[in-house]
Amino acid sequence: MKKGLNTLFNALLCCSLLLVAVQSPLSHSSEVPRGEYIQPDNLFPKVKMETSIGSIIIELDRSKTQITVDNFLSYVVAKRYDSTIFHRLEPEFVLQGGGYKKEMDDVSQIKEFKEIINESGSGLKNKQFTISMARQYEPHSATSQFFFNLADNDSLNPGKKWGYTVFGEVVEGYEVLEKAIEIGSEYSEELGWPNYPKKEIKIISVQILSE
Repeated sequence: MKKGLNTLFNALLCCSLLLVAVQSPLSHSSEVPRGEYIQPDNLFPKVKMETSIGSIIIELDRSKTQITVDNFLSYVVAKRYDSTIFHRLEPEFVLQGGGYKKEMDDVSQIKEFKEIINESGSGLKNKQFTISMARQYEPHSATSQFFFNLADNDSLNPGKKWGYTVFGEVVEGYEVLEKAIEIGSEYSEELGWPNYPKKEIKIISVQILSE
């Protein structure tokens, strides 16, 4: 009898574990990035970023920063960058966006995927007109926000500490970033943010270009 109960218990335990293994991925399926399925054999996919001051073509580097590129493409295909704003502009440093939507006077954070691994040691440097991931102080905390380097920012490269992951570069539309520099920035009384563009710069859409 005791042997029979033990056999039944073990069978039920195995079934429970199997259910957890099957159900867990499904329960988070809407949150799983899909960028790895976008042009999977293309090491250098390109995207077109349409902004309120012009269009930018960005070539991404999957050969050195696959996790970061796939993460970025996940936000692109989910259209989470569409209708967002560049919320930080330091003309001799960076133009940062990918985090917030603005409708009239309301600013809201976009829905984020999970944090990703820092790939700043790939060999790519934070040179002018490259695109990099923004993050918190913790090195593996990047999610959706990115920035364009408006200068050669050696201080953002890895050394004894983790750097900021470069994952692509602008190949067309340098003049758009130069326009942003000319706009300049100031403290926003409305939002309570420093380094906010004097003229609002919107990301209208980001689209993946054909191979």
